[in-house]
Amino acid sequence: MGKAAKAKAGKKVPNAPLGDKKKQKTQKNPLFEKTPRSFRLGGDIQPKRDLTRFVRWPKFVRLQRMKKIMLLRLKMPPAINQFNSTIDKNQAAALLRLLKKYQPETREAKKARLAEMAQQKKDGQEVKTKKPQVIKYGLNHVTTLIENKEAKL
Repeated sequence: MGKAAKAKAGKKVPNAPLGDKKKQKTQKNPLFEKTPRSFRLGGDIQPKRDLTRFVRWPKFVRLQRMKKIMLLRLKMPPAINQFNSTIDKNQAAALLRLLKKYQPETREAKKARLAEMAQQKKDGQEVKTKKPQVIKYGLNHVTTLIENKEAKL
């Protein structure tokens, strides 16, 4: 025998760490036997599955779910995000008082202002009355003002 054969015969190989340990067999109770079911043609009826994910939901449900996901994924600038929540009663009252001062003039007031301007022009005086400052409103109007860089905060 050579040196290699002697070394191999004398060394004992250790067991693998975390190796599979021999499983203890539990004795089965004969009262509870497994009866395998066959779901093939002519076999057992398949179990009921939860199909709610595949339901065609009404449009409003789909829209509100898509909106919720979109709001979670998109970052919204603070200038737009401020309109997602309402203001309290005191702030609303203060805002309405402010807006009342800048509300557009009525037809009668405009007619009177234009008549006064025309009278001043007719008499040859300097035209003093000027158009009052008003709050601009309406989605399309405000959008065009922002696009033309005429909007001011």
